[in-house]
Amino acid sequence: MKKLSVCVLFGGRSPEHEVSLRSAEAVLNHMDPEKYNVFPVGITKDGDWMIFGGRDYSELPSGQWIHNPNNCRGTISPIRGQGLFRFEGDCVVRERIDVVFPVLHGENGEDGAIQGLLQLAGIPYVGPHIAASAVSMDKTLTKLVADLAGVTQAAWHLVRRSDLEHHEDLLMDTLENRFSYPMFVKPAGTGSSVGVSKAANRESLKAALHSAAKYDEKVLVEEFIHGREIEVAVMGNENPVASGCGEIDSGAEFYDYDAKYVTNTSTAYIPARISEEVEEQVRETAVKLYSAIGCQGMARVDFFVTYEDNRVVFNEINTIPGFTSISMYPKLFEASGIPFDQLVDELLRLAMEACQ
Repeated sequence: MKKLSVCVLFGGRSPEHEVSLRSAEAVLNHMDPEKYNVFPVGITKDGDWMIFGGRDYSELPSGQWIHNPNNCRGTISPIRGQGLFRFEGDCVVRERIDVVFPVLHGENGEDGAIQGLLQLAGIPYVGPHIAASAVSMDKTLTKLVADLAGVTQAAWHLVRRSDLEHHEDLLMDTLENRFSYPMFVKPAGTGSSVGVSKAANRESLKAALHSAAKYDEKVLVEEFIHGREIEVAVMGNENPVASGCGEIDSGAEFYDYDAKYVTNTSTAYIPARISEEVEEQVRETAVKLYSAIGCQGMARVDFFVTYEDNRVVFNEINTIPGFTSISMYPKLFEASGIPFDQLVDELLRLAMEACQ
């Protein structure tokens, strides 16, 4: 049987570059070489495309992969049917690509940009297509869809960088009139909790807004929800299914970037410490939102379950969730009976199915 040619895209210019390298290492290590002819293609922080020529994927998280002597320049052609171009000296070699697994977190990776290139190229790819990716990446657009779908979520307010620059005092008054402290402040278009802050007073709110505005022109301010942080993995095209629920105890002020990837303070509970009834509500709501946005392939959907009354409150959706050794998406499906290597197989199958 002919092997499937798979291009795994990783790295990128987003603030989540390092997380992408760790995710790609795990995905590549769970691809069966008997089934797949794999082309690992990394995008550097400067935007250069490079085909990784090594076989030791542990070089990725450290950044050493860039210096592998067997690397060569390469790129995916936007021309349909051309696949991957490998540049070797003065020669250009064309490689057939059957499907792409983008492990590009954040800007240009899960916002519809790379999906647009692959759509032009006519190459199937893992994860949602252009519109669903763009809506899911922009948290303010996600909020609008959630509202229309009747999904309960935290109250929110959109702040634009220009408002912060020209009407700071008026903006601060508006936010303080609408929300009580603490408030959460997030860039509209980042993941992995990059640029997210919890503001306890006016001074820290001002600092949080300026910090978030460094990452995005649009900033989301949300009311504080006192509850458990619950995550659920969703997979599928026309008939998506949800995994069991997991719970994150950040061991910190909140589940920020450091708690996720730097310190060892967080603890994951699988299954989540919620009742079967609440878990079923979370899973149903995750699938409902996934379908309302038009997702296919995969996504991780995050919620709060309030301590006082077990109310299920939508937080956000991630269409290229982490695949690191500590990431919840593969762990949740593993707990549901689908180990990592089978998960990769199924995601690639769904990508091919979506283009038939």
